Amino acid sequence: MQIVLHNQDNREHDLLDSDDYYQFQGGLTAAVRSLQGKNPQTYFGDNSIPAQPRVRQLKEEIARVYRSRVVNPKWIAGVMRHGYKGAFEMAATVDFLFAYDATAKCVEDYMYQGIVEAYLIDPVVSEFIQEKNPYALRDIAERLLEAHKRNLWEDVNIETLEALRNLVHQAEAVIEEKSMV
Repeated sequence: MQIVLHNQDNREHDLLDSDDYYQFQGGLTAAVRSLQGKNPQTYFGDNSIPAQPRVRQLKEEIARVYRSRVVNPKWIAGVMRHGYKGAFEMAATVDFLFAYDATAKCVEDYMYQGIVEAYLIDPVVSEFIQEKNPYALRDIAERLLEAHKRNLWEDVNIETLEALRNLVHQAEAVIEEKSMV
């Protein structure tokens, strides 16, 4: 097997909206890699306009979704209107990005750093996540630390890792405080 292609026939969702996408494409990619010792070529087929299908490399599609949604200030502001659920959606997006990288090796280091900056360093967004869903704050920071631990995110400075560890502890304190009320 040389190629793993996933076709999508609509634009209602993107690759980082659901675990279905990485489970199929990432899982198949990991299976091929375990048998052949290398990743197959991975592609995304955009068939949302049947008369104009487009095929992109998976890395290209992930980068497109990352720019257009994951770190897009308009998307972030939009999900922030949904309180707890909005913070959950942000954490789920990070989980799905990480899972794609863990299975298909298709995420660049700058994407992890961009999430840190857009979700955790930005004081308004970070405060929103901590206030509305401290579990999401903890989960995002832990997932990013795991990405580094698993050598998926290699180009990261020690100060960023320490800040992530501190956020995990900070979120745990908020969670414990809320559970005592």
